[in-house]
Amino acid sequence: MDKSKNTKSVTLETAEQLGLLPEEFEMIREYLGRTPNFTELSIYSVMWSEHCSYKNSIKWLKTLPRKGSQLLAEAGEENAGLVDLGEGIACAFKIESHNHPSALEPYQGAATGVGGINRDIFTMGARPVAQLNSLRFGDPTLERTKWLMKGVVKGIGDYGNAFGVPVVGGEVFFDDCYTTNPLVNAMSAGVVRKGNTVSAISYGKGNPVFIVGSSTGKDGIHGATFASEDITEASADKIPAVQVGDPFQEKLLLEASLELVKTDALVGMQDMGAAGITCSTSEMSAKGKHGMVIHLDKVPMRQEDMQPFEILLSESQERMLVVAKKGREDEIRQIFEKWDLNCVQIGEVIEGDILKYYFKGELVAEVPADSLVLGGGAPVYDREYREPSWFRNSMTFKIETVKMPPDLSEVARFLLGSPNIASKKWVIEQYDTMVGTKNMTTNTISDSGVVNLKGTNKALALTVDCNSRYVNADPEKGCAIAVSESARNIVCSGGEPLAITNCLNFGNPYNPEVYWQFVGAIKGMSKACEKFSTPVTGGNVSFYNQATSGDKTEPVFPTPVIGMLGVLPDKKKLTGIGFRKEGDLIYLIGSSKNDIGSSEYLYNYHGVKQSPPPYFDLEEEYRMQEVVKRLISKGIISSAHDVSDGGLFVSLFESARISSMGFRIDTDIDFRKDAFLFGEAQGRVVVSVDPSKEEDLAGMLAQTDVEFTLLGEVTGNEAVIDSESYGKISELESLYENVIPSLMGDI
Repeated sequence: MDKSKNTKSVTLETAEQLGLLPEEFEMIREYLGRTPNFTELSIYSVMWSEHCSYKNSIKWLKTLPRKGSQLLAEAGEENAGLVDLGEGIACAFKIESHNHPSALEPYQGAATGVGGINRDIFTMGARPVAQLNSLRFGDPTLERTKWLMKGVVKGIGDYGNAFGVPVVGGEVFFDDCYTTNPLVNAMSAGVVRKGNTVSAISYGKGNPVFIVGSSTGKDGIHGATFASEDITEASADKIPAVQVGDPFQEKLLLEASLELVKTDALVGMQDMGAAGITCSTSEMSAKGKHGMVIHLDKVPMRQEDMQPFEILLSESQERMLVVAKKGREDEIRQIFEKWDLNCVQIGEVIEGDILKYYFKGELVAEVPADSLVLGGGAPVYDREYREPSWFRNSMTFKIETVKMPPDLSEVARFLLGSPNIASKKWVIEQYDTMVGTKNMTTNTISDSGVVNLKGTNKALALTVDCNSRYVNADPEKGCAIAVSESARNIVCSGGEPLAITNCLNFGNPYNPEVYWQFVGAIKGMSKACEKFSTPVTGGNVSFYNQATSGDKTEPVFPTPVIGMLGVLPDKKKLTGIGFRKEGDLIYLIGSSKNDIGSSEYLYNYHGVKQSPPPYFDLEEEYRMQEVVKRLISKGIISSAHDVSDGGLFVSLFESARISSMGFRIDTDIDFRKDAFLFGEAQGRVVVSVDPSKEEDLAGMLAQTDVEFTLLGEVTGNEAVIDSESYGKISELESLYENVIPSLMGDI
């Protein structure tokens, strides 16, 4: 390659415009032994972006617990985590963000997030069976927030519904900090027979390299770089960095890919997500210790006059890179022709570590594959972190400074009318929750999504959780709570937690106070995952979630979303949250506290924005969950529902409303009444039990050191607390159900 060609216009300024640091530009020159041309510099700019290289996070990510007896792939080894479920079945699962695209073009941003995460699953040979999502928006009374929310929800629904995978769980949370920069995290899980998985690898000199699926256009160019910078007033100019999705093409690609996996013609396969052809060719080559020769002009294109760097960096959706065994080319083509998809050989595998990209016979880029990737030559940084000045002040909060309201029934109604607590039916009804007939929680609503593993006695349990208000109050404790609540939700459904994936949404890592939040969250996640034996299988880091306007920069709350996978050993033991019949006794397992820290009640009713996270003790949480597991396995309890957002009252209401029942309870005089009803102290579960089994429940709990309290009993359609009516359940239900539709203008 002519080392002087195309280098005159490539300067340090060019590198900085592409998001590279001065020292990174020098590293590239050292790797190549020359100044890169613009195409090569573009390749490094996307592969060394935070989105692809994790250069500012990998040091701490490596401290997470990543080993477990049931893991079939360690974090980072493949496109998604892979967990052994027994009986010859494995589950591939992962969560990723599509925050920045969704902030600019919410419909396509969210839709392509769904498409991308599902491709990560079926690229491994697994058929997706469940989707979940975690969404964060700003003030829901603002027109922009309504526009964002409507676009995101419709994008998720339209893509997922057409693709044919049910949404089985999720969460929606509102806070002013997300007004400019919403968070859209999508999770997918798929099932595969052990031994039928595919690796994202390339090897074998002379093996053909195919691009399959949709044609390539200019959408999504520099999308990975765009995801690694702040949202500013100029971000709207980067809408071409938002990809455009086609769920029907993805459905065809799914079926063709799974048919290909059944043959032995495949060497490796990888989704073309962030950084497109650049990422898939470099990562597969680096993993397999081989290079590639790629002819970019052979790539099927839907736009004319695309430049080499545009073809390399395009993030057009519904595409895969396939490396096949030499001599099996016709077999590969026949499969994709059957499904009416592009299948074009664009290159071949070569010995060595070099990627050579040609365009119309001209060598336009020549780079070492290993120099591009995480774990290879990509830079790794150890960023400064510093505790924020306000942190200690928030820890000084005392409950005594908050006056207890005279009418707690009014507080209860306020909470049920809060967008964070109120029904998300407006969202859920836009998703297909029943396609595939595997969703077991359509009729039995439980704390986690449960997916039937047909032909076995087992079911998958899946959940996404994170109270970012807790994490903002104390990153280490708040993230440990997120892991614990995820486990609690799976346990309350009758499941056993197995492993997690994570989506770590934070502000700018160059801000020492933001990075302190990130480090604290990693530490908290590590402690909780070790306690629950739920290793981290992988996930996604999304930095730069903040809005810059003029001289003011506002990061979002630190939001480390936990996606947890569990298994129900016996799906007949699926446990719902709903009370079953009048006369059943209601018990609280776990201890109440005089605590209202970071609760919805304190934050939005009283307007106190700085306070510690709610009471949490990891050991107590673990012991409580072990007790609940045994109660369910022995068939002692009729329902189980964790106490979380909104506190005990909201949990009781949510359990009662399922079958239009009510409850009659007495509060504990040892605690402030508002703390008892609305505090969010962790490690608590509300259960109902038939009176005939009360002795069994008490006997089992008496053998442990886990606290338990008889609250009262299930009654008719009314909420009664200390002999005072808080309203008919049907009336409260109407309030609870109409909040979001009213905000969205549907009422």
